[in-house]
Amino acid sequence: MVSADIKRTIKLVTEQQTIDKPSGNEGFPMKEWSINIYLLDEAGKEKPASCFTKAVYNLHPSFKNPTQTFHSPPFTCKNEGWGEFDMTIDLYVNEKSGKHTIQHDLNFAKNVYESKHPITFKNPSSSLLQILKETGPVPGEENGRKKDSDKKRKRTTGNVDVERLAEQLIKLNEEELLQVVQMIHDNKTPETYTKNDVEQGEFHVDLYTLPDNLIKMLWDYTSGRTANH
Repeated sequence: MVSADIKRTIKLVTEQQTIDKPSGNEGFPMKEWSINIYLLDEAGKEKPASCFTKAVYNLHPSFKNPTQTFHSPPFTCKNEGWGEFDMTIDLYVNEKSGKHTIQHDLNFAKNVYESKHPITFKNPSSSLLQILKETGPVPGEENGRKKDSDKKRKRTTGNVDVERLAEQLIKLNEEELLQVVQMIHDNKTPETYTKNDVEQGEFHVDLYTLPDNLIKMLWDYTSGRTANH
């Protein structure tokens, strides 16, 4: 597979406290609880999870509104109840990339507790890369320093739509992808970011770091083949 994957860590911070309201269940006091969502940077510090456009909490079906959606970081979900339960949280990125679903255990063992979840952004767009740069390195950077501005990188790709090229690469079969990998190895420059993940059987490349002539070669190669798929 040819892609540029970015890995980050999501942190959920859950707070809960007992409130003076009847729960209707003896031995189970009423609780007020809240969950906040953060993105962690390389130092483990909390940053706004602005890479997501919304967070959808799928609560226990006994809630009057079990599906709750929030559109602004830290996507605070606040409710009252007496019971503990497992939930899922759907995180939507700011592009047409579907959703990331994480599991969360709501419990009342501690007043405040945290949980961390690794997340992978597969072949993110240039706009998402810009946001992810705020929390760590992305392909095409060295030691967290930009090699080129996105504007310059966009311009050096000529008339080729790099995001569309990425879509075409995904459609290739295994034999065609091997040919693409060979083309990249034969024509890459020192600025080209590649990573060969042998264990996963994956080859990663940041298309924005490829030289103009290689971008054009890949475009010509994929255009003729994906049209016939």
